[in-house]
Amino acid sequence: MNSHETGKILIRSTNWLGDAVMTTPAMGVVRATFPGAEITVVANPAVAMLFEGHPYCDRIVVWDKSKVHRGITGLLRFTKTLREQHYDLAILFQNAMEAAVMARLAGIPRRLGYRSDGRAWLLTDGVPVGRREKRLHHVDYYLQLLKKNGMTARPGDLTLCCTPEETAAARKELGDVDWIAVHPGASYGSAKRWLPERFAQSANKIYQEFRTPILLLGSPEDASTGKRIAEQLKVPHKSLIGRTSIRQLMAVLSQCRLLLTNDSGPMHIAAAFRVPLVALFGPTDHTTTSPPGNMSIILRHEVDCAPCLKRRCPSDHRCMTAIGVEEVIVAVRTLLDSTA
Repeated sequence: MNSHETGKILIRSTNWLGDAVMTTPAMGVVRATFPGAEITVVANPAVAMLFEGHPYCDRIVVWDKSKVHRGITGLLRFTKTLREQHYDLAILFQNAMEAAVMARLAGIPRRLGYRSDGRAWLLTDGVPVGRREKRLHHVDYYLQLLKKNGMTARPGDLTLCCTPEETAAARKELGDVDWIAVHPGASYGSAKRWLPERFAQSANKIYQEFRTPILLLGSPEDASTGKRIAEQLKVPHKSLIGRTSIRQLMAVLSQCRLLLTNDSGPMHIAAAFRVPLVALFGPTDHTTTSPPGNMSIILRHEVDCAPCLKRRCPSDHRCMTAIGVEEVIVAVRTLLDSTA
């Protein structure tokens, strides 16, 4: 792929925060392959916030299909604005038909993506999706798409960044204190969530051993769970659940000593900031979505029905209830001792 003939690149990001973070090594490869190109990321409103000021893109275009770009009319209006930008190449990290339709209607001559969702006919540089690709870790899955199209630059790590002002605001919010963050939510569905009482028990024990106060984090949807946990905490704590934007959450997490979390978007955000984390996995596949690197410990139990990838557990939630408080404490101790 000739970097000299590619002046403007459009990247269609994924729709989930965690998946979007896992595309950042691949985005770095795109930047290294086309150092002089202008790179635009198209993303939904939440994911778009991840990439504000990001070193691997120059511009963000928000695709809001629930509001201003709703329906066929919204899609046509949106693609008209893209067409006016005269992109040379579209890289579709989103696997859906929608992404390929968008790129085709925008008149982008080269359209690179996996041949998923029946969209092969809309791609000029399609890559087959077989069993091997489906078993890849998501980071490697996105990199493989580029490698199959001749982009072989050495990938870096997960990458996110905050502005100095965002970091300063987070430090002001947190004060001159080390915090261990607890994120009890998971937007994909209730099957991914550990029990609130066990989060509370773990937080109490963590403070007793490490004398580090507890910071509760989450979205507005986690408010009731956060309240249940806070009511059971007998140690110094602070709740920012429902009180942070994505950018504020990034900045706050970057300042934490450790994160205890379900498999979630904030798990990947913490990993991108090299924050040690203990991640609890049940219905999801840790071999494809766990944080890369050596700064995390994954806790999971082999049960006959996992990973099922279901949003809600149809039985007894055994994959998550099997995870005990004591093993969480051991994992926290291991990480804190190794980073002391």
